[in-house]
This record gives sequence, structure tokens and C-alpha cells, in this order.
Amino acid sequence: MQTNWKERLYFLAQLFWVFVRIGPSTFGGGYAMLPVIEREVVNKRNWIAEKELADVVSLAGSAPGGVGVNAAAFIGYRKAGIPGAAMAVIGVTLPTFIIIITLSLFYLKFQDNPKVVAALKGIHGAVVALIAMSAYRMAKAAIFDKTTLVMLVLALLILLALPLTPLFIVAAGVLVGIGMVRVKEKTGKQANTENPSSSSQELMYPEYYI
Repeated sequence: MQTNWKERLYFLAQLFWVFVRIGPSTFGGGYAMLPVIEREVVNKRNWIAEKELADVVSLAGSAPGGVGVNAAAFIGYRKAGIPGAAMAVIGVTLPTFIIIITLSLFYLKFQDNPKVVAALKGIHGAVVALIAMSAYRMAKAAIFDKTTLVMLVLALLILLALPLTPLFIVAAGVLVGIGMVRVKEKTGKQANTENPSSSSQELMYPEYYI
């Protein structure tokens, strides 16, 4: 019993440290953090599967709050319950909190410095690349037939045309997905719910060289 307690404490400390390392990658928002989460949580430690991470991101994006923090909470809870969620959230937010406090002390003084302006522009470019890579990686796992492609296009058009929150789009996607699977099953067609050819071993992670 004592050994299990020590192992649990060690895992919570490991969970905290992993997300402390992930936290500084949140420049530009939580979506820029997703490639780093995938590398640390899925590929390095195999805590969750790649497909499960895509589901976590969908839930994290539809729930209130930042997607990176929400994803950390889901992963932490998945591995160690409420203490795990707490450690993951504290770990992922602590570096950002420290960085923001530090920057706020110096930003007003150096905001017009050409080197600071150039550094911020460089960060903007890197963030765009990270978010684009996250979208590409998620699309590879989520789009695998005509139905998922049509749903992607419709969801994008609705989000651009109507002032709706992503929660409604996700909920509608759940209902449409369930309906499409049932229709295919009743008509005798094969209802695939994931890409059978997807493999995490073939991915090269070019985003980590940005």
C-alpha cells in the first residue's frame, strides 16, 4: 500500500513536470500547444492514444476556457483522476503566469524597442506555423471519407457565416455523426469511424524545428 502511494505521488510529480515543460509553448493560444502535448503525452510516454487525443481536443475546444488548459485537465483526469487534473492544470499554467508577470514588469518600458518589436513579430510567425501544423495533424486523423470532408466544409462555413460558439457545432457534429453511422448500418454499408490507414509512426514533427 505504501509503495502504491509513493508510485502515485511520483506519477503526479511527473505529470506536473511534463505540463510545466509544455506550458511555455502556449504563445498564441492553446492550439499552438497541441503539437507539443502530442509529442510529450502520446509519442514519448504513451499516456493516451493519438485518436483519443483528437477526441480530447474536440471536447477541450468546445468547453469553456482555454483549449490547452482544458486538454491538460482532461489528460490529467484520464490518468490520475482529480489530483492528476489539478497537477496538469497547475503545471501548464504556472510557466505562463510567471512569464506574463515578468513581461508585464518590463513591457511598458521596452515596448518601443526595435528588438522587442522584431522578437514579437517572429513569435507571431512561429505561432501561425504551430497552429497550422496542429490543424493539419488533426485533419489527417479526422478526415478519411466524403462524409467527414463534407462535415468539415459545412462546419467551417457555418462558423464563418453565423455568430455561433463552437459548442453548437460540436454538438451538431455528434448528432450528425451518430445519424450517419446508423443510416449506413441500416443500408448495409460499412460505417468507418476512424482512418484505418493512420499511423503515428510516420509523422516527422517538423513543428519542433520552428
